[in-house]
Amino acid sequence: MSKNYYDPADLRKFGEITEWSEDLGNKFFDYYGKVFEEGALSAREKSLIALAVAHVVKCPYCIDAYTKDGLQRGITKEEMMEAVHAGAAIESGATLVHGVQMMNKYKKLSM
Repeated sequence: MSKNYYDPADLRKFGEITEWSEDLGNKFFDYYGKVFEEGALSAREKSLIALAVAHVVKCPYCIDAYTKDGLQRGITKEEMMEAVHAGAAIESGATLVHGVQMMNKYKKLSM
């Protein structure tokens, strides 16, 4: 049996982060809860954004959580995959645009 570095069961333990820093942990959860309330964006839209960001930051716990959340909010698999591609496009574009910095530095150093 293989073991994974990321244990899916650990997601259920997320609330325990307050045990080692109660004040900061509670402030985080207050903020997190406020962010995901209905506002200018619907909770459904925020869930889709969170899923895309989860892939960009490569958080398996977040991917699991927001895939489940999205399903509960009626987000289709096609919408989820399109959001993941949007995140991937931004991430790859951000990587590539930093190539300009490398090009500038190269030109400066090779003069």
